[in-house]
Amino acid sequence: MIRGLIFDINGTLTDILTDEEQNDLYRVVSNFLLYQGISLSAAEVRQLYFDINKRQRYDSQEEFPEFNAVDLFAELIEQGASDYTARLSKKKLKLLPEITAELFRAASLLQLKLYPNVKKTLKKLRKKYRLAAVSDGQALWAKAELNAVGLAGFFDPLLISSDYGYRKPDSRLFKKALKKMNLSADEVIFIGNDLYRDIYGANELEIKSIFFKSNQGDHTYTSARPDRTISRFEDLAEAVQALESKKKTKK
Repeated sequence: MIRGLIFDINGTLTDILTDEEQNDLYRVVSNFLLYQGISLSAAEVRQLYFDINKRQRYDSQEEFPEFNAVDLFAELIEQGASDYTARLSKKKLKLLPEITAELFRAASLLQLKLYPNVKKTLKKLRKKYRLAAVSDGQALWAKAELNAVGLAGFFDPLLISSDYGYRKPDSRLFKKALKKMNLSADEVIFIGNDLYRDIYGANELEIKSIFFKSNQGDHTYTSARPDRTISRFEDLAEAVQALESKKKTKK
């Protein structure tokens, strides 16, 4: 019996577009840091961002490492701090890495919206199934973005890779979701837009999966085996029902 549905977020629920290559992004962050007593040029902020990001992933020694944006900006701020920075209030200094990470994301964000009929479909599904989410990304950003598109509170549990230091297809994220839901692998379906990270990851634990062929994600990984494929989110309920009926027939 299917009791729970686990969703990826970006590219599955939200049609999101960010650009971390744009020069204006680093100019905005550089200008913001200037008001905190930190004199780093846009080029220096950019270089530090990518260098620290790369080192975090390398130092983790995880097979599928995830960086932590708040820790990254804490280190960046520490490297550029001046006497002026040190005289800021303790409260502001404590919050500064988080605020800078939010500013960075806001400046890089070009689009954030739900795919058509996502909310309507989720409202229908949650009447029968428990909804959870397992997503790669930064918890600080993901929770705010879910709130912005009207999906705050839809998912329990909500697992974001930055809280754990590793990302999909690492099976530990899927296992943690199952444990928190108190459900077994054969009682859930995973829905995602990336054949490698989402579908292959679910396959590794023999979790049923539905591939949402959106405008994002890996559509080419041939070792992934989705149980159903949809191109419109509104077809999800029918796909879930088909998998549940198939499971009942096998019994």
